[in-house]
Amino acid sequence: MLAMIQSAPAHDLQRQFGIDGLVRVESGAGDLPRLAVTSPLAQCHIYLHGAHVTHYQPAGHDPVLFISDRSWFESGKPIRGGIPICLPWFADQTDIPHAPAHGFVRHLPWTLTDVTADDDGSVSVTLDFATDAKTYELWPHHIEASYRVRVGTTLRVMLEVTSRDAKRLPFTEALHSYLAVGDVRQIAITGLEQTQYIDKMADMTRKWQSDDPITFTGETDRIYVNTTARCELTDPVLGRRIAVEKTGSRTTVVWNPWIAKAQRMPDFTDDDWPRMACIETANAAENVVELDPGQSHTIRASVSVER
Repeated sequence: MLAMIQSAPAHDLQRQFGIDGLVRVESGAGDLPRLAVTSPLAQCHIYLHGAHVTHYQPAGHDPVLFISDRSWFESGKPIRGGIPICLPWFADQTDIPHAPAHGFVRHLPWTLTDVTADDDGSVSVTLDFATDAKTYELWPHHIEASYRVRVGTTLRVMLEVTSRDAKRLPFTEALHSYLAVGDVRQIAITGLEQTQYIDKMADMTRKWQSDDPITFTGETDRIYVNTTARCELTDPVLGRRIAVEKTGSRTTVVWNPWIAKAQRMPDFTDDDWPRMACIETANAAENVVELDPGQSHTIRASVSVER
C-alpha cells in the first residue's frame, strides 16, 4: 500500500489560490479539497485527489461529465467518473503484485501550484505530482507530472510527464473521460471508422471498425490503436453532440460496463451504466510512450458540446 499524504487544508489553499466570484477552494465530497470554478462560461470541480475533474458544465448546457452516485471520495481510492488520470500504466499491470488498475496517481493527492483567470474569461488550473520513495516500492521509476485544466466554453486538459529516471523509461497513460449521456443504447460515436482495435470482450482479438458509427448493445471495451482522430458522440435523448479532440495520443478507448459488470463494481450503482460512455484519450498497447532521461511527453484532450 502507498502511504497517504494529506493535502493542505482547503481554507489555506483558498487564501492562496482563491479568486473572488470565480474560483473557490473548498471541502468537497468526503472532505477532500477541491476547486470549484464558477464563471460566466462554465462550472467545473477539480479535486486535488488524483487531480480529478469531476464536473464540467458549460453555460446553457447540462453537465457533460458522468459521476457515479456511489463513487468513493476517500484517500487511497479512485473516484468513479469525471476524468481520472491513468498513469504510469493503463489497465492492469500483471507483472506488479497488488498493482492498482490504471496506475497509482489517481489514488494520491496532487499539489495545487497555480490558478489563473485568463483574458478570454476562462480559468486555468495547474497541479503537480512527483513519485517518491513509497511509489518507488511499487514502481521502481521516477517521474514528474504536471496537469493543466482550462475551463471555458471548451474543457481542455493537458498532462505533461517528465522522466527523472537514469535510463529509457516506458509507460502508458490515459485521460479516462466519462461522458454523461441520456441513454447509452441510443448514442452513436463517429471518428474511428476503419480503425483497428483490440476487443477486450473477445479475448483481445484484433478487429477493424467498419464504416458504421460505434453503437452499444452490450458490454464494450475496445482499445483503438494508431489513431489521432477526433471523436464525436451524438446523443438524441439529451439533444446534443459531444466532441473529444486530442494531441499527443495514439490510442482511443471506448468503454461501457453494461449490466452485469456494473452490478459487480462496488463504486457503481446498478442504474449507472445507461448514463455514461467513455471516450478515453490514451497511449496504450503498442502506442507505449518511451522517454529518455529528462525528456518530457505531453498528452492533451478537449471536450466540447453543442446542441
